[in-house]
Order: sequence, then structure tokens, then C-alpha cells
Amino acid sequence: MAFCTTCGAQIPEGVTACPTCSRAAASGGAVAVQPTAGGLTDNVAGMLAYFTIIPAIVFLVLEPFNKKPFIRFHSFQSIFFCVAIIAIQIALTIVGMMPFLFFLTFPLHMIVWLGSLAIWVILFLKAYQGQMFKLPVIGDMAAKQAGV
Repeated sequence: MAFCTTCGAQIPEGVTACPTCSRAAASGGAVAVQPTAGGLTDNVAGMLAYFTIIPAIVFLVLEPFNKKPFIRFHSFQSIFFCVAIIAIQIALTIVGMMPFLFFLTFPLHMIVWLGSLAIWVILFLKAYQGQMFKLPVIGDMAAKQAGV
């Protein structure tokens, strides 16, 4: 699915104009991705939002990026995903401080770490492909915050 370079809205296949701002689409029914003021295309900015929380916050604050729903969605999803993983790790650490539960929580730490790494790679690639891939709970919250 393509995105409008003017307003950032999704453009369905076969449509010749953006349904939100009515700008004419490029040949093939999709608007070509053009660099924003910072020289980044929307998909690269969405991908960079997943590196850490810092680029996601920067994209939510800086002017050309905070106007585009695609970048806002990936920034919010990145922040919510990082906060969720940190909360899970803290909870496992607290439970692991109880006697004899360390041996149970240590493998859980590793499973959470490997799972979050796999999800992070998927989110990274989906953002680069220009897709708004939603995680089950976090994706809905991010879409609501981004106004998508």
C-alpha cells in the first residue's frame, strides 16, 4: 500500500488520487515516496524510529516528521514496545529476587529477550517496506495516538 507524500494518508491500490487531500497520484496508482526536509523518505524515518526511543521522540518533535501519520505511528509503536519490554523485564527481575525463583525467571528473561529481538527485526523490516504493521495491543494504541 502506498502513502501520499502530501498528507501521509494511505492510498489503496488502483486509486488515482489521494482520498484525503485529493492530490493526483503518480503513475501506477501510487504516490511516489519523496524525501522530506531532512532528506529522509517516510519509510526510512519509520525504520529509524525503531532503533531506540530517542529517534522516535525526535521524529515526534521535529516539524516535517511529526505531520506524517506513517512516521508518527511507527514512532509511537516503537516507544510503546520499548516501554512494554522494559516493564516485563523489571517484573521478571522482581519475581526473580524471591528464593528459588531465579532458576525459573532466568530462562524467561532469555525468551523475552529473543522474542523482543525477533519482533524488533520484523517491525524494522515492515517499516522499511512502507507497511503499517500493528502489534496486537501496542499497535492499536499507537494508531490512536498517531491519528491513523
